[in-house]
Amino acid sequence: MSQNAAQFWLADQQDAGAVAACLSQLAGELGDGAVFASTPEALAAGGFGSRPLFHCLLSGSRTEPESLALFFPHFSTTRGCAGVYVQDLWVARTRRSRGLGQDLLAAVADYSARQWQARYLALSVHTSNPKALAFYRRLGFEAGEGMQALALTGPAFQSLSNSKGTRA
Repeated sequence: MSQNAAQFWLADQQDAGAVAACLSQLAGELGDGAVFASTPEALAAGGFGSRPLFHCLLSGSRTEPESLALFFPHFSTTRGCAGVYVQDLWVARTRRSRGLGQDLLAAVADYSARQWQARYLALSVHTSNPKALAFYRRLGFEAGEGMQALALTGPAFQSLSNSKGTRA
């Protein structure tokens, strides 16, 4: 834990605007600002409804958050156990290099271990972000050998979704 350990809280519906603001900053920093589409309304519906699709830890204040981790349960058939997938990790520029990112990941690991017995943490890093990659490697993260993250979106996702497979 860092010398200036932050207090984290589990975001709720009233934090949807702060979550959207943090994610918008992250998207801008990664060059994804033009395609960023999350709104407070979408985040409130996805994360704080009757069946939340994600959890989020924040630090700072509700009006000026200084860090965010958005995460959800994950299961590895290879490992045979539950884990946690960190979708987004963001720390305000003014708070970087002080251990806040590591403290935030530790809080995610602790929360997920208590809530759904997670035994590992997974994430993806933008290859265009060498500082983030170095940060994760310092913590012991390794690239999955022979693995590459892929995504199916837009018309291709819609086409697959509408294909004549067995309906669940």
